[in-house]
Amino acid sequence: MLSKSLSRFVSRRNCGTIGGMKSSEFMRALPDAVRPKLNKRLREFKTAGRAWLAQFYYDDPRVHYEVWNLGPRRGRLEIGLHLESRDRELNARFLDGMLSHLFEIKAELGPSFEAEPWDKGWTKVYETIPLEPFSAEYLERVAVRTAHVMGVLEPIRRTLRGGKR
Repeated sequence: MLSKSLSRFVSRRNCGTIGGMKSSEFMRALPDAVRPKLNKRLREFKTAGRAWLAQFYYDDPRVHYEVWNLGPRRGRLEIGLHLESRDRELNARFLDGMLSHLFEIKAELGPSFEAEPWDKGWTKVYETIPLEPFSAEYLERVAVRTAHVMGVLEPIRRTLRGGKR
């Protein structure tokens, strides 16, 4: 269920658009949709974004959760945790740590989750889901899934970083 303020945003700005809201509107609305679905200690994230993605981070913007619209040609939306440090060794250590938890990650989040290196020596733990027309209903489903992903991966990330779970 969407919050009252989010429902007003969606209905006021987007319902007149055939096919739902724009990607940029969806990504701007996502942080407010995700936050109340997290336990209290995970709600204090910061955000960054573009028209095609939303990022959520706690202490270092280079280590962030990301929801990325891969576009209509690919027809997918990516949800995951990205480590985009310039230090390739740090990224590789992070990936090794996540791979050591991949069994429990897949047990909690499903078999579609992967952990792998990618562009520029960065690493990510992610899944892709079907891209649907941006709507209030899709926003709610993506927000629920993103909060679940953050709830499972953030304690592992904090342990790997040497912080408190």
